[in-house]
Amino acid sequence: MNRILAQLAFGFLAATFVSAGTPTHEYHVLPPVTKGNLSIFPIVGGPEGSTTHLLTLDEGVRAGLVVVAEEGSLQGLIRPGTTIPRNSRAEVNRLVLVNNSDRPLLLLAGEVVTGGKQDRVIALDRIVPPKSGPMDLSVFCVEHGRWVGSSEHFGSMKSQMAQPSVRLPAMAEHSQQGVWDRVESAVGGMAAAAPQASPSLHATTSYAKAMQNPEVEKTVGSIANDYDGLLRELRKVGAKGVVVAINGRITWADVFASTDLLEKYWQKLIRSYAADSLTTVSARGQADQKSAQLFLDQLQGTREVTETEPGLFRRSEISGDGYKVFALTSLLPKYEYTVHLAKMSCKDSAWQDVYRGRLVR
Repeated sequence: MNRILAQLAFGFLAATFVSAGTPTHEYHVLPPVTKGNLSIFPIVGGPEGSTTHLLTLDEGVRAGLVVVAEEGSLQGLIRPGTTIPRNSRAEVNRLVLVNNSDRPLLLLAGEVVTGGKQDRVIALDRIVPPKSGPMDLSVFCVEHGRWVGSSEHFGSMKSQMAQPSVRLPAMAEHSQQGVWDRVESAVGGMAAAAPQASPSLHATTSYAKAMQNPEVEKTVGSIANDYDGLLRELRKVGAKGVVVAINGRITWADVFASTDLLEKYWQKLIRSYAADSLTTVSARGQADQKSAQLFLDQLQGTREVTETEPGLFRRSEISGDGYKVFALTSLLPKYEYTVHLAKMSCKDSAWQDVYRGRLVR
C-alpha cells in the first residue's frame, strides 16, 4: 500500500504539471490503487464548491430532523400544521420525505432506506429545501416480496449504498424489474463470495439484509478497509472523486464539488464498489490511467434530458455511446455549481452478473 500511495503522490505532481496552461476546471485522473479485481483511480482538479451547508441523509436521519415514511404514515412525524399528501395508500415506487432541518438536504441516487413495508433505493439525485413539507420521493424497491410494515418510518443504511450494478437499472433504465433482477444477482453473488454466511442469506430477497449479514460485511470489508489509507491521501491531494474499474473494465465514476463531500460518502461508496467487485464477472480488460482519463473526459452526449426545480437544483441526464452521465447542479443562492456527477458504462461487456448459471444483462 505504501508503494501505491507513493505512486498516487507522484501522479498528483504529474497532473499538476500537465494542467499548467489548461483550464482549471478540467479533471485529472491519477494512477490507480488496486485490491483484487477492483481498481480505484482518484480524480483531482475541477471546480471547487463549498458544501458545508448541505445536510446528508445519514446526518438528518440520525438527528431526527429528516423523516422518510410510507404515504399515509406521517401523522405524528411532521410539524404541526403541515399538509399531508392526499394519497394515503403506500406505493412501491413512492415514499414521502420531510426535511425539518434548517439546512438543504442532499440525496444521492443509490442511497438505501430500510423499514416501512419494503426497503427502497433512492432513484434520483436531488436537493430538498430546509423546513420542507412532505414531498414525493422517487424510489425503487430493493426487497422483493415483503409488503408488511416493519416500522413506522425508515432509517438509512449507514455503511453502504446500493452497488453500481444495482443503481444502473434505477438511474438509467427506470426499471423496477431491472432493480429486482440486479438485487437477486447481487445477493446470489454475495452468497457465493461469503460461503460461511448463515443459510438465511440464501433465502432473503432484501438487499440491505444481505449486505448486513456479518459474513458479507466481513467479506466486503476485507476489500473496502484496504482503502482507508487511500482516503487520507485523497484529502492531501484534494481529490473530489474516483473512476472505478472491475476486472480491468471501467464501469463507473463519482465526482463531487468538494473533497469534504467525497469524504462524507466515502465509506458508503467504497463498500458499494467492493460489493460490485465481488459479484460481477466479465472478460478481463486493460483499464489504465489513460483509459480512465478518457472515460472521465467524455461527459457530453447525443441526447440530454434536464429537470429543474427553480432556486433548488437542475438535474441532467446525458446519453452517449455506451454510457450515461448524471449531473446534479445546485441553484441555491451563492451555491450555483455541480454538486455531484455520476457516469456509468452501459456496455454489456462491462456489466455481466452471473447468478445460478443465468446471465443477467
